[in-house]
Amino acid sequence: QVQLVESGGGLVQAGGSLRLSCAASGRTFSTYAMGWFRQAPGKEREFVAAISWSGGGTYYADSVKGRFTISRDNAKNTVYLQMNSLKPEDTAVYYCAAGVRPSRTSSPYDYWGQGTQVTVSS
Repeated sequence: QVQLVESGGGLVQAGGSLRLSCAASGRTFSTYAMGWFRQAPGKEREFVAAISWSGGGTYYADSVKGRFTISRDNAKNTVYLQMNSLKPEDTAVYYCAAGVRPSRTSSPYDYWGQGTQVTVSS
């Protein structure tokens, strides 16, 4: 089993920045690819970013490319999502996930965190 705990969410003005963290425990963290997803009220969960087990491959949704950066520190068992130039449409609950491969869909991910709220005001 892998346990994932997100942190770093909060309220920020449009144009501001936040850095989300996801700490993993219970199993070898470096074994897994990691992803970030988000879900706004009344909408389906959508892909945000993913990173390979080595950190050498990164993937982004078109809506966040150029503004968000995913990274990982395997020595600290932690994956990060740096979010810059935030927009009101970025408001959502953000979830981190661990799986066998990076993917734009949720199915390859076996473990999920509880989520952290990000709210961007106009």
